Amino acid sequence: MPYLEVPGANLFYETVGVGQVLLCITGANGSLEFFQPLAEQLKSLFTVVMYDRRGFSRSHLIGAQDYDHRIETDAGDVAALLKHTSPDAAATVFGNSSGALVTLETLIRHSDLVKTVIAHEPPAHKLLPDWEQLNEGAQQLYRIYRKQGVAPALEFFAGWVKLDEHETTGLLASMDPRSGPYAFANSLYWFEREGSYGATAFDIDALHRVKDKLVLANGENTDKEAGHYRPNVILAEDLALELKLLPGAHLGAVSHAKAFAEKLVAILDAR
Repeated sequence: MPYLEVPGANLFYETVGVGQVLLCITGANGSLEFFQPLAEQLKSLFTVVMYDRRGFSRSHLIGAQDYDHRIETDAGDVAALLKHTSPDAAATVFGNSSGALVTLETLIRHSDLVKTVIAHEPPAHKLLPDWEQLNEGAQQLYRIYRKQGVAPALEFFAGWVKLDEHETTGLLASMDPRSGPYAFANSLYWFEREGSYGATAFDIDALHRVKDKLVLANGENTDKEAGHYRPNVILAEDLALELKLLPGAHLGAVSHAKAFAEKLVAILDAR
């Protein structure tokens, strides 16, 4: 099984396909399986690299962690994977949800390693005018998790972030302990260690300097008032970039894998 040792962790990763590297970064459940449907659609055009983010599934932690700088560490993990899997050429990076936050941080810190990055619905709540209310929602989510457990907290989360019925069902199923050997531990780790990701304060000036490598993308069917839809609207205006729309909603890479892949390829081909 392929592992890459990085400071503080062993990263489990898989590759499928041929061609230039397209590295995919997951959001909430942290596991590479999220991107397998999309990878099947893209494998004739790209070498798709998928990995379990550190602390999730098979990517085991080693020793002390610097949780005060977790997103920077995540970006460092991406950089290490890119150097390992695409040593001779800049690669394309795609991130969804909190994985899109990691994508933005990777672009800022390691722009020399990437050709194009696609940030799909990053929940960068600190960019929003109602940031304080959203932060209180995040605190309430954590309180529900601590007092009542994972399932009630996930139900609150689905309503809070305005997922549709189909996506709510998929989210609950993906984090159901019966769905796989890592689901329960992944849920706990996500609640304990990623609740602050929406509070990430990105260096907008730094993004301006590398915006030629950035694609901002949202779901065609995502609620326009959702806290993971609006940040890209603001970034697109600030950076003078066109906001691209991809099939489906927040989890369109799974629910609409074929159409999502086709649109993604068209966007990349047009660059």
